[in-house]
Amino acid sequence: MKRCICVVITARPSYARIRSALEAIVHHDDLELRLVLTASALVPDAGALDRVVETEGFRIDRRIASYDSSAGLGAMVRTTANSMLGMVGAFEELQPDAVLTIADRYETMATAVAAAYMNLPLVHVQGGEVTGSIDEKVRHAITKLADLHLVASPSAAERVRRMGEDPGRIVVTGCPSIDVARQALERPDLPADFAQQMGSCGAIDLAGDFIVVLQHPVTTEYGHAAQQIGETLRAVRDFDRPTLWFWPNVDAGADAVSSTIRSFRDHHGLPQVRFCRNVPPEDFIRLLHRAQLILGNSSVGIREAAWMGVPAVNVGSRQLGRDRGANVRDVPHVHEAILAALKVQANAKRYPSDPIYGDGHAGERIAQALASTPLSFDKRFVD
Repeated sequence: MKRCICVVITARPSYARIRSALEAIVHHDDLELRLVLTASALVPDAGALDRVVETEGFRIDRRIASYDSSAGLGAMVRTTANSMLGMVGAFEELQPDAVLTIADRYETMATAVAAAYMNLPLVHVQGGEVTGSIDEKVRHAITKLADLHLVASPSAAERVRRMGEDPGRIVVTGCPSIDVARQALERPDLPADFAQQMGSCGAIDLAGDFIVVLQHPVTTEYGHAAQQIGETLRAVRDFDRPTLWFWPNVDAGADAVSSTIRSFRDHHGLPQVRFCRNVPPEDFIRLLHRAQLILGNSSVGIREAAWMGVPAVNVGSRQLGRDRGANVRDVPHVHEAILAALKVQANAKRYPSDPIYGDGHAGERIAQALASTPLSFDKRFVD
């Protein structure tokens, strides 16, 4: 009898990090996939992820509308609460043998709590990592609720073990986002006018030198989001290189980041910058692979960029403590420090590929662990 695995996706980054595992689950003889989308995964302005998922061949079994679009920190709490309520009905109807949740976004707490209290074995992907912001608290809390830990690196496995988890329930699989990078670079070509098709403002020649910027608000530094992105904007203006700037995640502080970008653009022009909303994960990787460097605070600078050897300028505390390769140069939210690091990394060319987060075959290992690891997969609901 096949094990029914319910995977809950809450946001665009979560899908990119788990897609190779979804493919492996679908093709595994002993597994059956159930897919639930909720929170910003269903928000059109965040990438219309549900349409992307279906276009790529996956069936969505349940949609849970839970995203609270109001500004402020409370919106994250309300989104999490709405998601948790929706999970109850979804899990009752789908009757999965296990529930899989991904990484550390705040909405993942809804999945973890609902599964744990409904006696459903919880599988956590990418636990055991150390970062800044509230993400680390969420990640470690989910670790203590989870029954099976599929981690990205040996150091993450050791942290989970030190938290008191059973070593027999900890499996080093690598990070599925590296799978996306490996698959994307098997076909690295992009149309010559691709950059002009996907954004607005400045024109970018993908055959020439350009940089990528991806900077999100830091939840625990909510009141500083505008000032922080302002420092990065000034550095990019003064660096004066063709730039692809991607819009931030829909976290608390995103409104301040977006409005500051718009105001700065209106006052300073930024003719060398092209602003982009969303692109498919593979195309983003292909763009990053061509770029001189990536600037911001996204984990892509730590994970995928290390594997590709792309220089990264990591700004602020959002990735504080996360294992990183030689490609990363850390700087504070200070215009002069960011600009100096940009100049250094632009001259660095490429770093050696670092497999710190895996070899690009994590999805297969995740599926195999789901099929073979002894767990109480026969647990069902308790009245």
